[in-house]
Amino acid sequence: MQVILLQRIGRLGQMGDVVTVKDGYARNFLLPQKKALRATQENLAQFETQRAQLEANNLEQKKEAEAVAGKLEGQTFTAIRSAGDTGQLYGSVSTRDIAEAITAGGFTVDRRQVVLERPIKTLGLHDTKVQLHPEVIVKVVLNVARSEEEAEKQARGEDVTVVKGEALEIETFNPDGVFEEGAAPAVEGEAGEAQAQAQAD
Repeated sequence: MQVILLQRIGRLGQMGDVVTVKDGYARNFLLPQKKALRATQENLAQFETQRAQLEANNLEQKKEAEAVAGKLEGQTFTAIRSAGDTGQLYGSVSTRDIAEAITAGGFTVDRRQVVLERPIKTLGLHDTKVQLHPEVIVKVVLNVARSEEEAEKQARGEDVTVVKGEALEIETFNPDGVFEEGAAPAVEGEAGEAQAQAQAD
């Protein structure tokens, strides 16, 4: 399907570009989110009449996003999750969880603004991107821990996944040390004598 972009979208293009996208992507995302219009003659004409207003609105939204970005960039937010001793989470941290953590920290962010390249499934500090505007992306840090205390330790650079306790000493198996010297040949000798006796009978 061909659509007219009403704003800049990632790798697709800039505002006003006519691009071809998959029907499902257009119907389920671009059109309902009002990020694009179907590329018909009527819509193209309508876009051209509204272009100046759309560009002005976009510029205003970009300025607002940049103001928020200045405060949000590099901030750290905490998410408390259950995890095993190795640091593996029971489940994963979703875009919704990250958006809630950032919102709890005093910034209003929608889960669709969180850019997550892969699911977060371990404890630790994770760099995360937040797209405040199609042209404004900031990086924040998500501190995933089992408790506030652990979160503070991780923030200081401590590794909370190390299991404390004495390391077990594993003895190496030495097959030569199992038998006493001369014992093995004696067994072979007895077996040889038994075999000779059997043959004699």
